[in-house]
Amino acid sequence: MTVRIDYTNMLAGAVSGGIPTDAWADAQREFGATHAAVKKLRATGVLGFLDLPRDKALHDQSRDFAKRVRGTVDDVVLLGIGGSALGPLALHAALNARDWNTLTKKERRGRPRFHVLDNVDPGTIAHLMARLDLDRALFVVISKSGGTAETMAQYLIVRGALNERFGAQAREHLVFVTDPEKGALRDIARAEGVAALDIPPNVGGRFSVLTPVGVLPAALLGIKTSALLAGAADMEKRCRTATLRENPGAVFGVLQWLADTRAGRGIHVLMPYSDPLSNIAGWFVQLWAESLGKHRMPDDAGTGPTPLASHGATDQHSQVQLFMEGTPNKTVSFVQVGEHPVDVAIPKLHQDVPELAYLGGHHLGELLDIERRATAGALARRGRPNLTIHLDHADEWHVGALMVLLEVATIYAGHLYGVNALNQPGVELGKQFTYAMLGRADAGAARQEWEALPKPDPDASV
Repeated sequence: MTVRIDYTNMLAGAVSGGIPTDAWADAQREFGATHAAVKKLRATGVLGFLDLPRDKALHDQSRDFAKRVRGTVDDVVLLGIGGSALGPLALHAALNARDWNTLTKKERRGRPRFHVLDNVDPGTIAHLMARLDLDRALFVVISKSGGTAETMAQYLIVRGALNERFGAQAREHLVFVTDPEKGALRDIARAEGVAALDIPPNVGGRFSVLTPVGVLPAALLGIKTSALLAGAADMEKRCRTATLRENPGAVFGVLQWLADTRAGRGIHVLMPYSDPLSNIAGWFVQLWAESLGKHRMPDDAGTGPTPLASHGATDQHSQVQLFMEGTPNKTVSFVQVGEHPVDVAIPKLHQDVPELAYLGGHHLGELLDIERRATAGALARRGRPNLTIHLDHADEWHVGALMVLLEVATIYAGHLYGVNALNQPGVELGKQFTYAMLGRADAGAARQEWEALPKPDPDASV
């Protein structure tokens, strides 16, 4: 079981537009100070996500609840947004069968279907609620604060339907994942006896996939959560070293920072060559964007790279033209799976047709990897930096390791950019304006600020 990074094509020695040799050498020499700063930050207790792989008590919360409801639930519905949805979705897509909800109960080995409501589009929610059998449905409500407007609106709609159907027993169809002490969901759980699992106070939403945010849905769906956390623990241990070239998370973070600041490559593409891992790219986009897109102190200048999700080989036919010949401001990080759980042979048919004959006798897994290697080589040939994260398998152990690698990379990159990778002040004003327009009692100041904004100009509309 191995996760490794080949970053040959990130460096100027191999790629004309790569990171200058002296910059990479300097980064290795200076990494001790960076490592020490992150280690000091961890000692303050704010990097709680690094402790999650070995938190047995927290893991047991999810496993015990899943065991208790096993066999009683046909549909698990997750209510959440941002990290509360992207992480669980990534785990489900990576580790359960494709088209899961269309499989029969026998094909799912008795495990429930899975639905994620990560928006407040009324049509989507109405459609799902109309076709659920509420008697066999469980709603997982995820909000650390208990005040997320979108998730709480979803909860109120669901709770209304459950109350109408079950009365006081509505609580049997709910489980909350929230702060262990405070917030609206915790208060409701205490008052009404709703089951509630913990998000540790020192773990933010986009770093929460290995809390019950991701682990509870995974356990409910039969994913091997112990293996998931074992892979995460192995990667966390590897990322403790102060030797840069031996620290996978630091290598990824430092390389992307250097590519941005020293080679003008400020758009960072993550491109898994795997259908099951494609949602990891969407999860990474939030992790990288919300953590690193900040005002840098003390000069208050905006900084941060722009992440982009891509999907190999599909997006070779939509995005790679831009990566290859567009503005040279991107890095591409491929994710490659060494061994697929199944493979399909390509028959030797139409041997008299040159456009088809060469394919016969190969396998689809082989073709997919050749496509990745060809794309990486073509990008390198055109001076476009890229690297490849190699996973032996796309299983629980390797997915856990990959997610921790990217989380650790984010923390190192945050230090190098000079920003707090753990907060998200840029989204707070929009939240306050939303509260103000909906009439939330404590949003008076935001209401005044909203009303002071310029009014729509009829001459600026077509």
